[in-house]
Amino acid sequence: MNIRIISVGKMKENYWRQAQQEYCKMLSRFCTIEIIEVADEKTPENPSEGEIRAILKKEGERIRLALKGYERVYALASEGIYEDSVAFSRRIGHENDTTRRLAFLIGGSFGLAEPIKQQANALISFSKMTFPHRLARIILLEQLFRAYKIMYSETYHK
Repeated sequence: MNIRIISVGKMKENYWRQAQQEYCKMLSRFCTIEIIEVADEKTPENPSEGEIRAILKKEGERIRLALKGYERVYALASEGIYEDSVAFSRRIGHENDTTRRLAFLIGGSFGLAEPIKQQANALISFSKMTFPHRLARIILLEQLFRAYKIMYSETYHK
């Protein structure tokens, strides 16, 4: 299966890039992972609601372009469903059996535009807490790796 992670914003710090590379390397025996970084919009200090909507719209347009050809889409959103790692593994296992191209979306500072969330097949949340997009990406990669380890009954640290 081909998994594309589309994330608003770049991994600027070397330690995040190294963690990302390590998880992508470990995942490579299970699936093909592709990371697409779309540009985030510059945000004025104390943006108005209208400015935030405009930012989300522009970032959403970039995400939509990166989604072309992907049949299944999961968006990371605070209002999404919570699953433990075993349930997430079952979800990924089902997708692995039925889908060739799966995408995960990670928003920027203000999250994801509503039309993008509505386009997703499901919204997933890892916590009630808010994480920066860089950390959310690493958590997603780790959970994908854990999902495959569970799926194939391989040991993994707890």
